[in-house]
Amino acid sequence: MTVLVVTGTGTEIGKTVVTAAVAAAARGRRVAVLKPAQTGLAPGEHGDAAEVLRLAGAHVTPVELARFPEPLAPATAARRAGLAPVRPYEVAEAAGKLAAEHDLVLIEGAGGLLVRFDDEGSTLADAARLLGAPVLVVAPAGLGTLNATALTSEALRARGLECLGVVVGSMPAEPDLAARCNIDDLPVAAGAPLLGAVPAGAGSLDPRDFRARAGSWLTTELGGHRPR
Repeated sequence: MTVLVVTGTGTEIGKTVVTAAVAAAARGRRVAVLKPAQTGLAPGEHGDAAEVLRLAGAHVTPVELARFPEPLAPATAARRAGLAPVRPYEVAEAAGKLAAEHDLVLIEGAGGLLVRFDDEGSTLADAARLLGAPVLVVAPAGLGTLNATALTSEALRARGLECLGVVVGSMPAEPDLAARCNIDDLPVAAGAPLLGAVPAGAGSLDPRDFRARAGSWLTTELGGHRPR
């Protein structure tokens, strides 16, 4: 696996921190993190790709294809800014070039799988299909996650895309009943394995601590290790 697409069942659920954990667990390998469309930030502000670099370490190459100032879906943000949208073929071309020079390329989407890149309805799923890349789904732990995860997984299968598995993006230190049950039920909803759970607040850790602990949050499929 050279290219891995990271999507979520929604926004603000831990995609960037999960991407950073996967990158950190891949220390010793050359890793590129590609953010096709960063929204909600002005030029020069700290974006998601830069955050992965901060948390995961200097072996990461951060790349951002486009930035739009308003915190909206990429197609809407591009249109309102009067800027050209990102196209799936541009994502695929950029990922292909990075793959030639790196051992692992992580593509972090914006929002969920079917958030529009452009007014023609192109999505992250189209970029994944062009690349033939597996997709990692980041999901929240609590109530409502099973339906959203099942819908995302169904959309992947309908497009002939592989759902590599699911990672919980922010697992509470003291999970409630729903979160505890969802750990068992998420693989069923996704039709794919649970590949990890990143603790809530992990992004606030000192980067050295984050790197030391990242592998313990992920299973071997993502470069981590299974709990004993």
